[in-house]
Amino acid sequence: MSTPGPADSDSLRAPRLPPVYRLIALDSVGSTMDEARRLAEAGAEDGTLVWAREQTKGRGRLGRSWASPRGNLYLSLLLRPDCPPAQAAQLGFVAALALGEAIGSVSPPVDVTYKWPNDVLLHGRKVAGLLLESRSTPEGGLDWLILGMGVNVATFPKEANYPATSLRFEGVPRDVDEVDLLEAFGRYFMSWASRWLEDGFAPVRAAWLRHAERLGQEIEVRLPNQSLAGTFRDLDAEGHLLLGQADGTTRRIAAGEIFPVG
Repeated sequence: MSTPGPADSDSLRAPRLPPVYRLIALDSVGSTMDEARRLAEAGAEDGTLVWAREQTKGRGRLGRSWASPRGNLYLSLLLRPDCPPAQAAQLGFVAALALGEAIGSVSPPVDVTYKWPNDVLLHGRKVAGLLLESRSTPEGGLDWLILGMGVNVATFPKEANYPATSLRFEGVPRDVDEVDLLEAFGRYFMSWASRWLEDGFAPVRAAWLRHAERLGQEIEVRLPNQSLAGTFRDLDAEGHLLLGQADGTTRRIAAGEIFPVG
C-alpha cells in the first residue's frame, strides 16, 4: 500500500511500487534515516519506505553529512528480516546489486561496479552510498534494520572524500528522474531480497564479486585508528573483506573504507 504525502502533489508523479512496500512520500525532511528510525520505534511494518525530495540534514557513513538537493534520490527502507543482526548486514550487498540493476534498466550501457562495503560506482566514480542501521532485541535478535540510500541522479558534490558522479553526468537521459529509479530499485530489491532469503548469501556474493571495484588490486583500507595496505583478495561467506598482506597472511576486515593505492 502507498501512503500519499506532500511529494505527491508537485511536478513529480507518484511512484508505483510493488505492494510489499508502504511508501511514505515527503517533500522535505531532515533525514530519511531519522524518520525511518522514528517509524521503526513506533512499530512500523516491514517494507515501510521513506522517500523525500530533499534532505536538510542528510547523513552518510561515520556521521558524515550527505548533500541532498532536489533532483537526486533519497530513501530509507525499514526491514524486519527473521535473522541474526550480523546476517542482516548482508542486505547492504543485496541493495547494491538491486541499485546496479536498476541503473542499468533506465540508462544506456554504463560501467557499474561495487565498492566495498556499501557504495555503487559508475566508471570508477561514486554515484550512490548505502547506510545500514539496526537495533537488536534484548535477547540478541534483530528488531529492525534500516537501509538508507542516496543516489546522485541529477547532481553530485564537487568535493568529496571519494570522486563522485551522477547519472546525468554519465549520460543517462534527462527524462529519467528519481521516480523512475525508485520504481526500478523497488522491483530489483524485491527480487534480490527474495533470492537472499531463499538461497542465502552465496548467489549475492558471487554476483557482487563479478563487478567488485579493485578486486585483485592493491588497496588502502582505512580503519578508525589505522590504515592497512594490501591486495583485495575476496569476500568471505559473511561479506567481510579479505585483505592479502605483504607477509603472505590474509586479514579479515568487517568494516572500513577502501581507496586505490597510487
